[in-house]
Amino acid sequence: MRVLLWTVQARADLAAISAFISQDSPHYASVIIARLIAATDRLVPFPESGRTVPEFENPLIREVVLKPYRIVYRLVGVDEIHVLTVHHASQRFPTEP
Repeated sequence: MRVLLWTVQARADLAAISAFISQDSPHYASVIIARLIAATDRLVPFPESGRTVPEFENPLIREVVLKPYRIVYRLVGVDEIHVLTVHHASQRFPTEP
């Protein structure tokens, strides 16, 4: 059985997104966080369903897009998926996975 793990960075990204949106609407912040987490549900049964991240050209680093966010993850062996970061499209994309 494949396992989906959220890295410290990815959890920090969710917290930052929630804090930012909560300034205007705590309810909407919780809705967005729930949608971001739900967007990764398909990865356990279909780990390669996300597209390869164009900046890295590595088939093991993929992403799910939930506009305006990019949820970047890495396939680790045959039994783990690590969510690396949740990135807002308006920000500069990191140069290393």
